[in-house]
Amino acid sequence: MSWDRQINLKTAAEIGMMREAGRINAKALQAAAAIIRPGVTTADLNAAAEEVLKKHGVYSPFKNYPGPYPYPASICTSVNAELVHGIPGKRKLIEGDIVSMDCGTVYKGFVGDSAITVGVGNLSEPAQRLLDVTRESLRIGIEQMVPGNHIGDIGAAIQDYVERNDMNVVREYTGHGVGRQMHEGPAVPNYGIPGRGMELKAGMTIALEPMVMLGSYHTTVLPDEWTVASRDGALTAHFEHSVAITEQGPVILTEL
Repeated sequence: MSWDRQINLKTAAEIGMMREAGRINAKALQAAAAIIRPGVTTADLNAAAEEVLKKHGVYSPFKNYPGPYPYPASICTSVNAELVHGIPGKRKLIEGDIVSMDCGTVYKGFVGDSAITVGVGNLSEPAQRLLDVTRESLRIGIEQMVPGNHIGDIGAAIQDYVERNDMNVVREYTGHGVGRQMHEGPAVPNYGIPGRGMELKAGMTIALEPMVMLGSYHTTVLPDEWTVASRDGALTAHFEHSVAITEQGPVILTEL
C-alpha cells in the first residue's frame, strides 16, 4: 500500500481537534500507567485505558482493526521482548518487567496515537537504559520535524542516536501519517539518510514511534498472529507521539 498517496495537510482547526484527541489519549495512557505494579494483568491496563475513553465519549481505532483477525482490545500491551501489537490478557506483570502501551483515540473523526514504555518496580540497568535511550530518540526525531527537512532527516537522527548507544532500531515497522485515518502517508522509518525522502510540509501530522531493541533488529510474529517480538529474545521499547509540522516548529499533539 502506498501511503504517500494518502497525505492530507491539516488546517489549524483540524490540528486543534487532533490535539484534543491526543490529550484524551495521553490521559488513557496515564491511567493505565498509574496502576502498573507486580500482579496487575495486561487486561487490567486495557480496562483502565478504556474507562478514560468511555468517560470522554470516544473510542480506540485499535479495537476491531483488521488483521489476521480483528484486534480485540483498545490498547496494545507488549512486555519485555515483545515490541508492538501485544494483546492484553491474563498475563500478570512481575517486578523488573517493562511494558509498552500503545493507545489510539478518535475524537470528532480525528485520531490521536501515542505509546509509552513503563517499568514494573525496580529495573535492571540495561532495561532502564533502553527506556531512556528510546524516549530520548523520540525527542531527537521530533526536533527534525520542520518544514523543508526530509523524512530521511528524522530517521537518520533517531538511528544515529540509538546506534551510538549500542542498540538497534527496528526495520520492518515504521511511524506513519495520522489524521482522519490511523494510518495515512507518509511512512516514516526510524532509520534513513539525511536529505533523502519526502520533503516535510506545514500541515503534515505524523505519528513518530521509535522502536528500539537491545539485541539485533530482527523480529518475529508470535503465534497469536498479532504480537511482534525480537527474534533473539532481547528487550525492546517503544515510545510514540503524534506531531504536527508547523511553520513555528513541531507541535506534539499527544501530551497532557
